[in-house]
Amino acid sequence: MESAPSEAPPAGDGQKKYPGVTSPLSLAPPKEHDLELSKKLEKEMAPYGVFETEEEQAHRMEVLNKVNILVKAWIRDVSLSKSMPESLIEVVGGGVYTFGSYRLGVNTKGADIDTLCVAPRHVLRSDFFGSFFESLKQHPEVKDCRAVEEAFVPVIKMEFDGIELDMLFARLALQVVEENQNLRDESLLKNLDIRCIRSLNGCRVTDEILHLVPNIESFRMTLRAVKLWAKKKGIYSNALGFLGGVSWAMLVARTCQLYPHACPATLLQKFFMLFSKWDWPAPVLLKQMSDENKLSHTVWDPRVNVSDRFHLMPIITPAYPQQNSTYNVSNSTRQIMMDEFKEALVVANNVYANKDEWGSLFQPSDFFQKYKHYIVLVARSDTEDHQLEWVGLVESKIRILVGNLEKNPFICIAHVNPKSFGPNEDDESPYIAKWFVGLIFKTGTQTNIDLTYDIQNFMDIVYRQALTINLLKKGMEVEVKHSKSESEDSTTKRLVPCKSDSFLLRQDSEADSTVLPDSSLAKEGDSQDSLARTTELNLQVTDNSSVVDSTAQGDSSCDSTSKRPHSPTLETIGTPPKRCRENADIAADCVEEDSVGNSVETEEAKVSLPTTELPTAPLDRMILNRLPSGELPDMSSPEPTSYNHVPKNAIKVKLNR
Repeated sequence: MESAPSEAPPAGDGQKKYPGVTSPLSLAPPKEHDLELSKKLEKEMAPYGVFETEEEQAHRMEVLNKVNILVKAWIRDVSLSKSMPESLIEVVGGGVYTFGSYRLGVNTKGADIDTLCVAPRHVLRSDFFGSFFESLKQHPEVKDCRAVEEAFVPVIKMEFDGIELDMLFARLALQVVEENQNLRDESLLKNLDIRCIRSLNGCRVTDEILHLVPNIESFRMTLRAVKLWAKKKGIYSNALGFLGGVSWAMLVARTCQLYPHACPATLLQKFFMLFSKWDWPAPVLLKQMSDENKLSHTVWDPRVNVSDRFHLMPIITPAYPQQNSTYNVSNSTRQIMMDEFKEALVVANNVYANKDEWGSLFQPSDFFQKYKHYIVLVARSDTEDHQLEWVGLVESKIRILVGNLEKNPFICIAHVNPKSFGPNEDDESPYIAKWFVGLIFKTGTQTNIDLTYDIQNFMDIVYRQALTINLLKKGMEVEVKHSKSESEDSTTKRLVPCKSDSFLLRQDSEADSTVLPDSSLAKEGDSQDSLARTTELNLQVTDNSSVVDSTAQGDSSCDSTSKRPHSPTLETIGTPPKRCRENADIAADCVEEDSVGNSVETEEAKVSLPTTELPTAPLDRMILNRLPSGELPDMSSPEPTSYNHVPKNAIKVKLNR
């Protein structure tokens, strides 16, 4: 854990204290060049829909006000139904709070709003998912209202007057909830059930982040840039092992603490410099963690919790009970993010040297040109409602497939693209979602690579979970395919952004390369010049053995680093985690220029297999809204009895030098 060195203020700065576990690395104010680059950065981001108009902001405020009035009226009705005195009903309080990107002030056009319904102690969770849910369904401005009560963090999802809302519920142990109740107060967590604590956590963490940054406006502009960059590079997804919104916010907040007077352009460059050199798994902390745990909730502490010692990229939430927001990060996803940090630092340094423009930073990832082999995961069902639930479940388990693949001794990198893709022309059902996992195999491998067990284990977990929560319906299927990259294919295709983060394919001749970026960050397209051929699950790839390529992977190291163990060993149980090096040593490191290593050239992998050309998809296919993958917890149950298993040796790869 980070240890806080002396917070003695630098000479010439009086006795001013700065937030953070260490003193700032620099107190230098921005220069004219820095301010000019900040203006260019803001201008570069504008076409991507990262800023809302005043009218759009006013509409969101209006919607939130309407929802708040509904909540207050509902609490009053519940109070009456429980025969509370009229004098008390008028003052019990309660209402709606926001958190997430909207509360941080960095929400984009068309983004949803994360909200929390806070109620006094006499209002129960069963009331929220009962009478309040029913009233929402009857409201004329509410559409697509659905409850996910069994989720890890129970939620009601809806569209209210054109704005998508996620609403959590927290019942405080208070008879009266003040109008502007401070949710940062730790004493509020006393006598609360775990679901309420989880629901409160979003607001508490968001408010704490805002409290710990020295300049909120600079923080917001920098975070907008970082989120746009991360989405463009395909590394924005907590569920799939990358970082989610709160994790990116905490990294930016830490950068702001270390450079409290810097402007957004400088903060962005320092952000890439700092985290391309970070000594993972040293944790990122925004405030010192207290050794006291008066409420006895589980907090992140590798000295106490053995499982915490195996977290690869810990970023610790600042509000009690402190947790690691990046526990899903794997060896592969950390390596991919580190490579992106280094490449982005090169761009940022070039911008500062007037050798490049900020636009280069936001170029989409060339995911479909990076790899020679892809695993294609397909989830399908018979109806739109079934697909909505099925896709949410399958997506929540993709990280298990990636984990299985990267534990395979012959696989170096398993890179999942966070974006899902829609159906093709030849697909029998329009209710299909696809995910792609790029693979890099270790060099020097002289053997066949059978992925059947890794895939079967993943499918068993998916179906078992579906049976456990009574979700599995007729027609719900998971299929795994193999896709081979063909960069020279004459029928090059592109990904076309569609609503709700689903994507379709069309021929390049139909694409307009001059079109400005789409207004929603979640609707970005990638070039797919190299993805041309797909095979069914029961294929066998049968050439001779053995080297697999890391072309276009840049500095991704496929060395002999041992795979993450399933459980701690006797040798590692007593090994404490590395301490954070945020001191003069890392300050000296941060002064040095960074560089991105050259791509490692290996002999091309050759695979011979029966293939079918990936067809183009029409633009008028039905697009599906997805449940966030975090809504379904991991559970266990008896082995399912009726679903399709992966045939033995179904995906068996032989690779040539």
